[in-house]
Amino acid sequence: MAMNKEALFYEKTFKGIRCHICPHECLIPEGKSGYCRTRVNHDGVLYTVAYGNPCAASVDPVEKKPLFHFLPASQCFSIATAGCNLSCLNCQNWEISSKSPDETINMNLLPEKVVDRCIKMGCSSIAYTYTEPITYYEYTYDTAVIAHEHRIRNIMVSAGYINREPLLKLCKVIDAANIDLKSFSNEIYLKLNGVKLNPVLDTLKTLKDEGVWLEITNLLIPSWNDDMDMVKRMCNWLFENGFEDTPLHFSRFFPMYKLSQLPPTPVTALKTARNIAMNEGIKYVYAGNAPELDMENTICPHCHRNLIRRRGYRILENHIKQGQCEFCGEKIAGVWE
Repeated sequence: MAMNKEALFYEKTFKGIRCHICPHECLIPEGKSGYCRTRVNHDGVLYTVAYGNPCAASVDPVEKKPLFHFLPASQCFSIATAGCNLSCLNCQNWEISSKSPDETINMNLLPEKVVDRCIKMGCSSIAYTYTEPITYYEYTYDTAVIAHEHRIRNIMVSAGYINREPLLKLCKVIDAANIDLKSFSNEIYLKLNGVKLNPVLDTLKTLKDEGVWLEITNLLIPSWNDDMDMVKRMCNWLFENGFEDTPLHFSRFFPMYKLSQLPPTPVTALKTARNIAMNEGIKYVYAGNAPELDMENTICPHCHRNLIRRRGYRILENHIKQGQCEFCGEKIAGVWE
């Protein structure tokens, strides 16, 4: 097991090391790792074993994250290490998220090399994605610092299960985030994802308060979190807490991992959820993984013209000029250049 970098945010106790990265607050005995499999107690020091050793690296369109209001049509260099601090029954990257970095085939890419690779590939941002960037926190942070020195933006795609202090440090170097809001029920969160709801809601507020561009994804899973009264409560909470300009992506579930017996989300559920969100006052609502619905276009909330037309991850038209609707001049929330 490679002990390659001391971890941040921990304290020593007489029973072992207490990790303070996320609300699990794992107490880690000598020689063991925490819930996420990436933070190991070695001789009374907490080390990260997820540093400079991604098991996945590729170039993606930013729309795939999904980010629809952040540098549209640009490319991001995406990386991930093994490990995760959730245990979602529907995980689509379970082959790497449910393992430690010692159990995956990894690349040797230290932060400087990630930035070099990003520049060589002509990408305008680096995305920390696929698994959970909070579990490779030090790698994400150090890479993001160097990226900023080269005017490269940083994107965090995360479930948002992180403590406030580490998040505030990260907010100084992260430009955009897509947070998976798995449901709007603590009980469902515990059963489906193995964590609690409130810390995720706190993360959303902190990201907004700290000026990180934010978009939210809600994957609708049949019989789990597709109750439309709950969707309505979630959208109402978002509106009441000032997220009316935050793009909300409802995403279609396909049978996966430990929920392979379920059917895909009916497209009618996506349409209903989108209508609910818009009726609750959310301005930019999308339905993803369902191209037949054609609900991934950006519509002006004022004149209702089609501003960005998308097909899959491709941009077909863009009528946003200097952050405004080309037709009526309405300011469109986002980071456009």
